[in-house]
Amino acid sequence: QVQLVESGGGLVQVGGSLRLSCAASGRTLSNYAMGWFRQAPGKEREFVSAITWSGGNTYYADSVKGRFTISRDNAKNTAYLQMNSLKPEDTAVYYCAAANRPYSLSRAEGGYDYWGQGTQVTVSS
Repeated sequence: QVQLVESGGGLVQVGGSLRLSCAASGRTLSNYAMGWFRQAPGKEREFVSAITWSGGNTYYADSVKGRFTISRDNAKNTAYLQMNSLKPEDTAVYYCAAANRPYSLSRAEGGYDYWGQGTQVTVSS
């Protein structure tokens, strides 16, 4: 069992930056691929980014490509999402997720086995 806890959300102005963290406990994170998803009010949860177990491969939704960077530090059992040039449409609850397929870069919710509780990101214009 893996427990995931997100942090780093908050209120930021358009064009600003935030770094989200996803701290894992229970199992070593190096056995898992990681993903980030988000859910805006009134919308379905959507894929943001994914990273393989070593960090060697990453995948981004078109809407965040070039602005967001996913990374991980397996020694710290933590994954990150650096978000730059934030836009109002980035406002959402952000969730991290872990997949027990280390090489997975799934963009489907069903591709992940464990989820965090989410952290709110609000971008004001």
